[in-house]
Amino acid sequence: MSQPMIRVEGLGKRYRIGHKRPTADGLRHVIADAVTRPFRRRIELEDLWALRDVTFDVAEGEVLGVIGRNGAGKSTLLKVLSRITPPTEGVARLRGRVGSLLEVGTGFHPELTGRENVYLNGAILGMRRREIAVRFDEIVAFAEIEKFLDMPVKRYSSGMYVRLAFAIAAHLQPEILLVDEVLAVGDVRFQKKCLGKMGEVARGGRTVLFVSHNMSAVRLLCDRAVWLEGGRAAHLGEAGATVDAYLRTAEQEAQEGPVRWPVFDKSEQIGITNLRASVAAGEGGSSRLEIDVAVRSRRPMTNIGVGVLLTNRCGIVVAELGPAVTNFVIERIDGQAHCAFRCEGIDRYLIGGEYIVGIWLARPRVEYLVRIDHAAVVTVPLRDVYGSGVNLDQQHGVVPLPVTFAIREP
Repeated sequence: MSQPMIRVEGLGKRYRIGHKRPTADGLRHVIADAVTRPFRRRIELEDLWALRDVTFDVAEGEVLGVIGRNGAGKSTLLKVLSRITPPTEGVARLRGRVGSLLEVGTGFHPELTGRENVYLNGAILGMRRREIAVRFDEIVAFAEIEKFLDMPVKRYSSGMYVRLAFAIAAHLQPEILLVDEVLAVGDVRFQKKCLGKMGEVARGGRTVLFVSHNMSAVRLLCDRAVWLEGGRAAHLGEAGATVDAYLRTAEQEAQEGPVRWPVFDKSEQIGITNLRASVAAGEGGSSRLEIDVAVRSRRPMTNIGVGVLLTNRCGIVVAELGPAVTNFVIERIDGQAHCAFRCEGIDRYLIGGEYIVGIWLARPRVEYLVRIDHAAVVTVPLRDVYGSGVNLDQQHGVVPLPVTFAIREP
């Protein structure tokens, strides 16, 4: 039996977080704080395990999906495998050259041009200049940046960064390809192009580790999947079974209301303070989907996109209302903003049943600021669409097509 391309055994990554004592704002408190500071003990440190006791193997030519909620340890796992950060415990062994697409801009030198960064990344992978030159035109064509090839990448948009980074990672033929959810910041056409390329890479016998929130893509592309929860592997197995287990738990938790609002971005400058989602009686006897989102910023900000995701119980994304395609944007916020999504006649567009609601804030086509994939659950009423006496549910599909039937004379 051949050795796996990736072997992870008891992997753990610990970060130490300092906690600052809360202080009041009054002048008396400021003076007291300054006087007593030299006599106080150091800031208390807390251990945070981003990964703990993670074990799995990935065979040659296999595509392994990595799923889980935000903060579950997915990106940390890829950073450890990419040798960006060392593990605290355990081992990770990789056989062969590794190409990785992680955070926007990772692996690029900002002062170098796009052309120079292609050769730099190839050299890091251990390739000769001649080998890189053979694939150079293919990389540029895939990234669609011909006009900007000799411009320093520090002047690139985030979308251009992602296109070039993926093209380099996929075309320089590493034996192992690590791809993070960064693909999601690109436009829909480019996402499909990347997913197609990853499938091609896997069929070529190379190994792929794919982190994604898109359960449909995981089912389609991956042979197996690992579900990370709180830094640990909660489930490892066939991709469909792992996705089903994850979605069952997510649906149950969304019904119980596990989200503790507010949820802010990493900089603690903008966040979602509340979300309410329901299906109410609409016009003409139909149903109306109502999603209300409260957003708060701690400083003036502009062009903040608000997106909504609806997923059915099979993990199929039935609606992705991203700001890049809907232009649902808060043009300026300084304090509170309230966003209202409404869809009249939702039962005419979706088959009845429960749907998981996701919500996010983003800089359109650039990056997610806050993303919560399982924020709430709504129930679309069952309907007898065809007058047959049968109320359609999700086992009958996704969309209640308004089909008519007639027998015509030949």
